[in-house]
Amino acid sequence: MPDHEDDTADGVGAVTPLYGEPFDSGLARAEEHHLNAEVGAAVAVYEELLMLAESLEDSPDVRFLRAHLLANVASVQLAATDLVAAQDALDRSHALLDGIASAPMGPRGRQLWLELVLRTLIARADLLRRTGHLDEALVCLDEAALRLPEFDDPDGLRTSELGLNRVHLLMDQGAWGAAEEQASALLSSTPETAVETIPRLLVALGLICSSTGRFDAAEDHFARAEERFRLLGDTGEQQTLPAHRAYAAMRRGELDLAERLFAEASAFFERQGWFGDLAVCEQARAFLAGRRGDDSGAEDLLAASLERFERLGASIAAADSMLLGAQHAYARGDIDEMKRLAQEARHVYQEREVYERCAQVDLMLARTLEDNLNRTDHGDRERESIDNALSLALPAALALEAARYGFATAHARSEWLRLAEDAVQLVFRLVMRRKDQGLLFELAEHRCAGATLALNPSSTATTPVGDRASVFPNAAMKTYWHDANDDDGHANGTMTLGGVAAEAAASAGLRVSPPPKVRMSAQAGPGRVALQEYIEAAEFRYGRRIVDAEEVPFWITDDMTSRPVVQIRLADAGDLFMTWTWAGGARGFGTGHGPGDEIDRAVRALTDALPGAGDGAEGMRRAFTGALADHDRERRLARTLAEALWPEGLTAQIRQVSERAGRPLVRIQPSPRVAQVPWELLAVDDTDVRLIDLADVVTTAPASLRPRNPAVAAPQSADTDAVVLVLDPRVPGFRADSPLGSVLGPPGSDPELLSLVRRHLDAGDVVPSVATPAEAFRRTDLDRDWLSGALRKGARRLLYVGHVSGAPVAGGQSEDGTLHLACAAETVGLAEPVRTHRPLSAKDLLLGTLPLRADGEPGARIWPAPARVALIGCESGGDLRFAESFGPATAMLHNGAELVTATRWVLPTSFAFHRLAQLPESVRPLSEAIVAVDAAHEHEDPVHRLGRWQREQLDRWRADGRIEHSPLLWAALTCIVV
Repeated sequence: MPDHEDDTADGVGAVTPLYGEPFDSGLARAEEHHLNAEVGAAVAVYEELLMLAESLEDSPDVRFLRAHLLANVASVQLAATDLVAAQDALDRSHALLDGIASAPMGPRGRQLWLELVLRTLIARADLLRRTGHLDEALVCLDEAALRLPEFDDPDGLRTSELGLNRVHLLMDQGAWGAAEEQASALLSSTPETAVETIPRLLVALGLICSSTGRFDAAEDHFARAEERFRLLGDTGEQQTLPAHRAYAAMRRGELDLAERLFAEASAFFERQGWFGDLAVCEQARAFLAGRRGDDSGAEDLLAASLERFERLGASIAAADSMLLGAQHAYARGDIDEMKRLAQEARHVYQEREVYERCAQVDLMLARTLEDNLNRTDHGDRERESIDNALSLALPAALALEAARYGFATAHARSEWLRLAEDAVQLVFRLVMRRKDQGLLFELAEHRCAGATLALNPSSTATTPVGDRASVFPNAAMKTYWHDANDDDGHANGTMTLGGVAAEAAASAGLRVSPPPKVRMSAQAGPGRVALQEYIEAAEFRYGRRIVDAEEVPFWITDDMTSRPVVQIRLADAGDLFMTWTWAGGARGFGTGHGPGDEIDRAVRALTDALPGAGDGAEGMRRAFTGALADHDRERRLARTLAEALWPEGLTAQIRQVSERAGRPLVRIQPSPRVAQVPWELLAVDDTDVRLIDLADVVTTAPASLRPRNPAVAAPQSADTDAVVLVLDPRVPGFRADSPLGSVLGPPGSDPELLSLVRRHLDAGDVVPSVATPAEAFRRTDLDRDWLSGALRKGARRLLYVGHVSGAPVAGGQSEDGTLHLACAAETVGLAEPVRTHRPLSAKDLLLGTLPLRADGEPGARIWPAPARVALIGCESGGDLRFAESFGPATAMLHNGAELVTATRWVLPTSFAFHRLAQLPESVRPLSEAIVAVDAAHEHEDPVHRLGRWQREQLDRWRADGRIEHSPLLWAALTCIVV
C-alpha cells in the first residue's frame, strides 16, 4: 500500500498523488461530483475505478485501494441516504481492511490503514444510528475511540468526525443537553483545518437549538454553516439547509414558511434520489397538512414517508411516522388504529432506548384519554379513566421536565421548560379533575423544591468510554461522582465540572441537578415522598433520574412552634395553583386555583405600576404617576391582586387563628409569575384590610437552597459581633451622577444614615474600621477581596446598600445578577467588565474560583454569608422570578445566610423622590427604609419588626396619601428565608 509522504495541499479539484493514475485523478473527480451533489456521477466514477482495481493482481496494496474506494462509495451513499447500498459497501471495505491488518507496512502505510479503519468505523456507526441501532452505533464509536490514539491526526478531521457522530447519537437519544454541551466543546476545540466537520457541527447545534426552542440561535448556527459550506463548494450540504430551516420554522409556529421550505427541499431530494431525506420532509409536510385540515393529503404523505423509512430500515424515523399517523387516526375517530400505531411506535422507542419519545407517546395517549373524558360521560368509570390518564401523563411529564438537567446553561433549561409546559398543564388539569387535594399538595411541593446546584470540586471521576454520556473529547466531558454508577456502569451521579467545560463555566452558566426528594412530613425518619410512585414509574420507564438522592422535609417548623405559621406554595401551570398548611399550634390546610387569564391581568396591572428594570429614568417617572403612587388607584390594585391571587377561605383561617393564638406568620413561596407581588399589600376584603394587618409575611425560597453541607462554608471566628457595612461603594469608571453613581448622595449629607453608622461605631462592631461615620460611605476599597476577608473573619450581619443589576428574566439566568462593589476591571471574576469595573455576580458567589483554576474554592468558602444579610438595591430579590433561583439573594442563602432582606423591584432613591415628586431634600424615604431594615436585623424577630414598620407606613399612606409613604418603596422590601 502507499507508504510515501505527501505534502500536496488539498483542495477541490486538486489531485493528491497516492495510488498513481488513473486512480488519483479519478478520486479527485469523484470527490468533486460528491461536493456538487452529483451522487450518480460520483458513484459511477468509483465503480469504474473499482472494476479497474479488481483487474489488478491481488496484493495488500490493491486490497487497500479497493477498501478505500468502497469506503468512499459508502460515504456518498450515506449522504444520499441509500442505506442498503452503504451497508454493502462498508461490509466489503471492512472485510478487506481486516484481511490486510497483519500485512507488512511502513509507518506511513500504517497511518493510512488506521485512517481508513477509523473512517469505516465512524461510517458504520452513522449507518447503525440512522437505522435505529443506537447501542451498536455506540460500540463502533467506542472502538474507533480506542484506535484513535494510534493515529496521527494533525488536522483533527477524524477526531472531530468521531465527536460529531457522538453528538448525533445523543441527539437521536433525545439527550439534548449533553449533545449541545459536547457539540459546543467540540466546536471550540476543533482546528480550522477540519473544514468538513465544522459546518456539520454548526448544523447539529442549529438542530439542537431548534428542538429546544431557541430559534434565533438556531438560525445563527445555520447561517454560519451555510457560509462554510459555500466556501467548501459543498453544494449538496447547502441544499439540505432549507430542510433544517423548515424544521425550525415549524417548531416556531411559522407554518407557511415551513411548508414552502420543506417543499423546496423535497424537490431537491427527489431529483437527487435522496429518499431518506425526502421521507423526513414528507413526514413534516404530513404534520403541516394535518394542521391546515388536509387529512387526505396528510395520510398520503405519512404513508409515503413510512414506506420509505421501512424500506431503508430507519426504524426510529418510521416510528415517528407511526406516531404522527396515530394522532391523525385519533382525529378521524379511528381509536383502534390510533392505539395500534402508537403501541408499535412506542415498542420501537423502548427497544432502541429512545426514552424521550416513549414519554411523548404516553403523553399523547393521556391527552386522548382527557379528550375522551371531555367528550363522553364515563359514569362510574370516570375516576378509573382519570387514574389511567394520570398514570401515563404524570411520569412522562416528570421525565420531560427532568430532561432539562442535561443542559449546561439556565437559559437552555428555561427554554426547555417552555416545551415541557404543555405536559405539566395536562397533569394539573387531571389532578383538578380528580379533586385530589393530596396529590395537588405533592405536585406543588415537587414543583417548588427547586433545582439543586451541582457543585463538587473534589470529584475527579471520569466517564468510562462505553458510557451513554461519554462524548469525545474527554477533556470537555461532564464528570460524575465516582461511586454514583448504575449496575451497567453508567454514570448517574451529580454532575460536576471537568476539563475544558470547567474552564468555560464563566460563559456557560451554572449546572444543576434534580431537586431533592420532598418528604411529606416535617419529622425526621422514613415517610412518604412527594409523588413517590410516579417518580419511581418515571425513572423505571424512561431511564432518567427525577429527584436527587437527598431528602428534605416539605418544610421545617423547629423554631416556629411559639406562634402559628402557615406555609403557602404557588405553582404555575397555565393557571395558578396554591396550597397551604398550618403548624405552630394551628392545624389545617387548603388549596386554591386561579385561572391563568385572571392572574395575568392582575400581574400586568401590577407590572404597569412598577419601575421598569430596563427603562431607566423614564420607567421611574412612570412609576411616580402610576397606581402605587396614587391612594385610590393603589387601593383598587391591591383589591384586584387579592381577588385574583388570594382565596377567601385562607383569609378566614388567618382571622380565626389570629383571634385564638395571636398574629400568625405567613410564609409564601411565590411562583415565578407572581414573584413581584407585594403580598403584604393585598386588600383581602372590601373594607381595605390588608394582609399585613392580619399577619407577618415572609418570602420562602426553594427547599433545594437549604444548606446541606455546612463544611463548605469557611470556618468562622469566635468573635462574630461584626456588622459589615457596604454603603454606596464607589464603582470604578462611574461618576456620582452616572447610572452606577451614588445611591445615597454625598458622604456626610444624610443625618439619618450618619446616625445609623454612629450607633454601630458606639457598639464597636463596624467593619470597615472608620474614625467617623462619613468615612463609611462612597469608599473605594470595598471590593470583592476586601468583602471576602471581612466575611471570612466572621460577622453576624451584612448590610449592603448600593447598585444591583438584575438579570433579564427572558434569559433565564438569575445567576447573572450582580452587585457593584469597588472592583476594577482587572479583578478576576465570572461577570463581564462594565467600562473599568467588574461586577460581583451571583455566579461568583456560588461558584467562587472553581471554574477559574484547578485548586479553586466554592463561593461559600470565599464569601461565607452571616446569618442576616440585607441587600438594598434595585430588584436584589428578583431571583424568584426565575425557574431556577440562583441570584444574589438566594446565593447568600446558599452560602449560609438564614435570612436575607431584599427588594422585589427597582427602588426609587431619595433623589428620585426629590426630583420626580418635588419632596424637600430633608425628606429621605430611602434612608428611612435603610434604617428600618437595619433596626429589624438587630431585633430577635426581624420579620415582625420590619412588618411593624411597613404597617406604620401603610397607616400613614391611608391617612394622608403622601408620596413618601406610598408602597412604591416600602412594599418592595421582603425578608427571604428557606
